[in-house]
Formats: sequence, structure tokens, C-alpha cells
Amino acid sequence: MYRIADIVTDDTYDFLQIERPVAAPLYQTSLFTFPSVEALRKALSDELSTHLYSRGNNPTVELVEQRIAALEGGERAKLFSAGVAAIASSILSCVGQGDHIVCSSDAYTWAKYISNTYLKRFGVTTTFVDATKLDEVEKAIQPNTKVLYLESPGTLYLRVQDLPALAKIAKQNGITTIVDNTWATPLYQNPLAMGIDLVVHSASKYLGGHSDIIGGVLIGSNALVEQIVRTEFLPIGHVPDPFQAWLIQRGMRTLHVRLPYHYQSALKVCDYLYDHPAVQQVFYPMHPKSPDYQLASSQMKGGSGLLSLKLKSKDRSRIEEAVNSLTAFRIGVSWGGYESLVFPPLATKDGDPSVLRLHIGLEDPQTLIEDLDQAFSHL
Repeated sequence: MYRIADIVTDDTYDFLQIERPVAAPLYQTSLFTFPSVEALRKALSDELSTHLYSRGNNPTVELVEQRIAALEGGERAKLFSAGVAAIASSILSCVGQGDHIVCSSDAYTWAKYISNTYLKRFGVTTTFVDATKLDEVEKAIQPNTKVLYLESPGTLYLRVQDLPALAKIAKQNGITTIVDNTWATPLYQNPLAMGIDLVVHSASKYLGGHSDIIGGVLIGSNALVEQIVRTEFLPIGHVPDPFQAWLIQRGMRTLHVRLPYHYQSALKVCDYLYDHPAVQQVFYPMHPKSPDYQLASSQMKGGSGLLSLKLKSKDRSRIEEAVNSLTAFRIGVSWGGYESLVFPPLATKDGDPSVLRLHIGLEDPQTLIEDLDQAFSHL
């Protein structure tokens, strides 16, 4: 009778390394062992580039990081357990007690919470600005400003910021720029090429693409990413699971197929919304009728499936009835997967009841338009 430990030998591992699987291998392991004390000593001296313990480095995770860095045009990427962990670590690595942050008022809610609430406990202050206005950004900069945090297009209203101009202002003042690039993905926008220092993504959205993982990633120079790994990632432990990373790389293999479909379907839905009498305003920067289209198309090669609209009606009960009547759109807070979603801010404490955020999924866009049409009849 053989035990598994008896038949899995060094020769077995060598054989596995020779094989060339079509799908990336999954290294679902917490740690790696070594043939000698000297080999262990060497790994301990360079934990960032060796496989010692999966809290710091794992082959599956590392493969995903390399692919995302290449797609975004950065020297290095670091995967995190959630998008907000990547955001928090990028900001935390740049500030200390008494420092100041300039943050876009259009940023993700949790990015604003980190800057204005969490870090306030440690003596860090934040000024929120309309980052589409360069003069407002310049006026907000103080001698102790260390970070300019941006999101372009921004959350909910999808306003586009002039990233090359903002990067120039920041560099002139010795400020690190961080941009959330989740909406456009690395396929359609590359902020590092525009002079931005760090890019963050929620990998839960289009990079994963199947609504089955939570993850985040940041990309930048070797120096900046290594600093974040040493000062924030390793001590705090925002560790991505290897299977989580494996699912992200699986999703990335179809990103170039999925995203154009989201984009073209979103344009068709926007055409419908612009012509509908119940709709007051449409927010989608890559549509030719958008006031941001010229700037957006100069920075992005395409768009995604996320858009917002403002209804003429402010009747909360009727709008809620309209949302509840949707069948092709599911009610939910996230986006980026196959399914189309609607998020009504009226479900929040201070949300504008006349605004709806839509994620245009991979269903037939005509089906989605017909669903919206019947919902608007409730208004």
C-alpha cells in the first residue's frame, strides 16, 4: 500500500513543470518548502521575488500580476483581496501624520471614506474637488499635499478628468497621482502613459467579468509598488487567494471579446435613452452626444457597459415602482459581469431619486431596451 507522500517525489514535481497546460496552473497552497537551510535563507532575504509563503507571493497570483501590468503598461502590479484594499494601500503608502490629500468628489464612496474619515484619525486631512476643473485642483493644493486621488470616468455621473493635465500639475508640486481606472479597464485607457503614478482597479468588475470574485489590483513603477508591498501589503495582509487570482486570469482571457460587446450595447441603449421623453439627461462619456465626448475619446479607445441617467420625474414611489418592474435588469450594487443591473440611488439615505445607474450586460440590447420601455411606462 502506497501513501501519496511516498509517490509524490521531486521527480514528480519536475515532470509537472515540463508539461505545458493550456489553462494556467492553480497553486492552491499556503507555503513552499526548500531542499536546504541555505535555500530557505535565500528566500527569506528576498520575499518579494521568491515563493516562500502565499501571504506574500504565490505563482498563480504572480502570473496574474504580470499580465495585468503588461496590459496596463506598468512595470509591476500587485493583486489585493478587494478593490478597496488596493485603493487604501496606495493612499496609505503616500501619507503620514499631518499630510494632506486632494480627492475627486466623483470618487468611489469608500475611497472618499478612507481619505476623509479613516485617515482623519491619524491627522491626515482631505480636500474634495471637482477634478474636471483644473483651477479648482490647483487651488486645493497645500504645501503638505502628498496625494491627488482621481477616478476617471467618475462614479455615478461618469465625468471625465483631463489626466495628462492633472498629472502635470501634480508633478510640478511633488504630488503622487492615483487613478481608479476600473470603468475603462486597461484595454481602453492607460493612465500611466499619461503621466499618472499609480493605477488601481476593482478586479471584481471587468477583469474578472463573471460576478464570482472580489479582488483589486494596483499598477505602477517597480519602486512604488515595492514600497506599497513592504509598507502596507505585507504588514496588513490584504492577501488574494490563489483561486481568486486564477478566476481573474480566466476572466482576462476574454476581456477583449466581452468589453467591445458591453460598449456597443451601451451605445445602443444610450441612443434609446437620449430620445425618450421620460429621460432628462444621460451620462455616458463615450457617446457622441456627451459633453465629455471630445476629452473622453482623446484619452480612451472605447467605453464599458456602465452608464447613468436622470429622469424628469422626481416621484420616488413611481420611480421605485418602475425599477421593481424591470425583469431583464436585476437590482444590485456592482457591475462588470454578464448580467445587466440597475442601481437606484433612492435606496440610499441621500441619493437623488431621479438618477438610475445601469450596467449594460451581455444580453441582447433590444431586450434591455424593451425592458426599460415598459418600466418607463410606470412614470
